[in-house]
Amino acid sequence: MLLSAGRAVLKLSAPYRHGFAGSPDDLRDQAVLARFKGATASSTTTRWHRWAAMGAWLCLIAAGGALGYLIGERTGIRALQQGTLHRLDIYSTSLRSELSRYEYLPQVVALSPDVLDLLRAPANRTLQLEANVYLETVNAHAQASAVYVMDTTGLTLAASNWNQPGSSFVDMNFSYRPYFKDAVRGMPGRFYGIGTVSREPGYYFSHGIVDGNRQLGVATVKVNLDKLDAAWSRSTDKVLAIDGNGVVFLASEAAWKFRALRPLSSETLQQLAQTRQYTEAGALRPIDMREHRPLSGGDAMVVQLDADGARRFAAHEPFRPDYLLDSRPVEGTDWKLIILSDMKPVHALARTSAMGTMFALVFLTLLVLYIQQRRRIVHQRLAAREALQGAYDELEQMVQVRTEALSHANGHLQTEIAERKRAEDILKSTLDDLVQTGKMAVLGQMSAGITHELNQPLAALRTLSANAVVFLERGHTDQVDLNLRTICDLTDRMGQITSQLKKFARRSTVQLQSVALADSVADALFLLNQRIRQERIELSQEIESGLRALCEGNRLEQVLVNLLVNAFDATAAANADPRRVRLVVRSAPEGVVLEVHDNGDGIAPEVMPRLFEPFFTTKEQGLGLGLGLAISAGIVRDFGGLLRAARSDLGGAVFSVTLRKADEPTLHD
Repeated sequence: MLLSAGRAVLKLSAPYRHGFAGSPDDLRDQAVLARFKGATASSTTTRWHRWAAMGAWLCLIAAGGALGYLIGERTGIRALQQGTLHRLDIYSTSLRSELSRYEYLPQVVALSPDVLDLLRAPANRTLQLEANVYLETVNAHAQASAVYVMDTTGLTLAASNWNQPGSSFVDMNFSYRPYFKDAVRGMPGRFYGIGTVSREPGYYFSHGIVDGNRQLGVATVKVNLDKLDAAWSRSTDKVLAIDGNGVVFLASEAAWKFRALRPLSSETLQQLAQTRQYTEAGALRPIDMREHRPLSGGDAMVVQLDADGARRFAAHEPFRPDYLLDSRPVEGTDWKLIILSDMKPVHALARTSAMGTMFALVFLTLLVLYIQQRRRIVHQRLAAREALQGAYDELEQMVQVRTEALSHANGHLQTEIAERKRAEDILKSTLDDLVQTGKMAVLGQMSAGITHELNQPLAALRTLSANAVVFLERGHTDQVDLNLRTICDLTDRMGQITSQLKKFARRSTVQLQSVALADSVADALFLLNQRIRQERIELSQEIESGLRALCEGNRLEQVLVNLLVNAFDATAAANADPRRVRLVVRSAPEGVVLEVHDNGDGIAPEVMPRLFEPFFTTKEQGLGLGLGLAISAGIVRDFGGLLRAARSDLGGAVFSVTLRKADEPTLHD
């Protein structure tokens, strides 16, 4: 962009060149172009410096995170190893304790007279029975799996399970077992294997039986280690015991028993076949426990299990889980105890350490940037203080001018508020006058009927009075009394008409109270009764008894008269035959509803939005001012109610007045 600008300058300056390159204008254009090129090069260099600094900072953060991860991992492994070694001590002690309980037992059996007598006379059935009973008693007290005695050929002469058909060791030859061979050679026999008769695994203790210098046989005790299996399976640790060949014979996971940690050689398999140590267990499939990462010092290492192990222990993980492997030899045996500890806490600690390191580096970086920015801001503040002081003085002057303008505007606003209040008072007074005018207009419309209602009683009064005088002269006092009573009734009727008119015509204020709706409907119909009869309007009423609304009775009567008159006018304009009007008073969830239905032409959709506007009317000119519905809507609104219009099921319109019950809240449009 800068270069383009420079070119533009050169182009504009070209007409002013005087035909030689060394003119003042030409030199000026070259200088401008050189400055633009220098600015562009400087900007590019700065941009590259920023990117290089950003890359170096990111590399530093990554290196710090990696270092933090390694430190956290090593710390976690050391902490995990401490707990692992302690648990290994516990497991090793429990295993050794379980085995030491039975080490003495073969020697005790070898000293038994019953056993010695049997070995001296193996064909004696009585001695055999006594030896069996003795071994059975010993086994019952020792709680071992079996106790049995063999001769020098490996033939079992007596056993604690002698009376258990199908599982008795009597007459079985175990000369192929290593524990027998060791005992015959005068060494204590120790061996773990699966029984060829019982099909149950166990640990065998054996000891030679001698008579002086003569070898008579071998005493053997078989111990079941199911208690350890059960205890390990309930533990959260992953523990296993392996023999000298690497075959797992005890494990917290049942699926690992009688599997090898590594593939067995052909020589080892041949040796195991000869001793029949694990013949009943099957093929001794290897567990693919791969060394993932060795650790410096000790026998510990990080391993990964095979696919089966990964599914068993971490089926939800996409990768094989890592385990810390620690081992410890079992004293007095060629066994090893192995414990596998999940590396998840270590990895979590390492990740936390890495994140902490990176956050610390980011924080330090941001702190340095903040300090630099703070210094820059301080310099900027010092530089801007003088300008700020000048701006402050200018602002003070502007505030003074603005304050004077606001004072003037406030005075003007106060004047306007007073004028608006006066206008509201005038509007309220005008509205009251319009309400009263509406009443007078209704009375004017009803004047003919009211005159007729009054003329009839007056004519009757004149006739009855004249007749009373004649009857009085003739002495017919009973007829005079009857005429006077009739005159009193007519006078009451005329008084009722005039009082109803006075009640309807008087000014009233909005003072809400409980009003019986049936009474208000009756008063309104009383005023319109003459028109209903003269125009033969079919008026039907559906009024629920006992309904009361919160309103002002006189104004509600005015609303009902306006709505009924509009309904009468609508049926007349539509030339309906017959002219039908229905008055409904019902209870509703929102309160009390008064409905006036007619069978006129209804309300056009374009008229509906303006229906309650003042001075809007659909009647012919001279038949209405357009104030009736507007005044009625205002009265209902003062009651806290709502006046609505819709299409009636009679074919015309329906006007609904919704009012509150005496104990319900105000309704809103």
